[in-house]
Amino acid sequence: MSIQPRKQRKARYNAPAHARGKYLSASLSKDLKEKLGKRSLPIKAGDKVRVVRGDFKGHEGEVLTVDYGSYKVTIEEVTLAKPDGTTTFLPVDPSNLVIIDADLKDDRRIKNKGDN
Repeated sequence: MSIQPRKQRKARYNAPAHARGKYLSASLSKDLKEKLGKRSLPIKAGDKVRVVRGDFKGHEGEVLTVDYGSYKVTIEEVTLAKPDGTTTFLPVDPSNLVIIDADLKDDRRIKNKGDN
């Protein structure tokens, strides 16, 4: 793989669906790191996460959707009020999140590849 930023960006924009999940990974909380023996996991709907950077720092909530097209995640507590009074979910980048309670029903989610 190239180290040139333009090629890194191109690879990210043109990534196939199975590779996009790797870019949608977030760090695990300290207790989950010890329990699972991993540093991070791909985010999945149903995980409980904490926002660690940005305007919503400190908010915790369940992941509602994971958008593989824009590499963003929507969380139940992270919303914006629009001028007409309605609320809308604010997409958050997974690098700004920490998984505090992972949905571990799928055994393959933990077993997949050793170095993460």
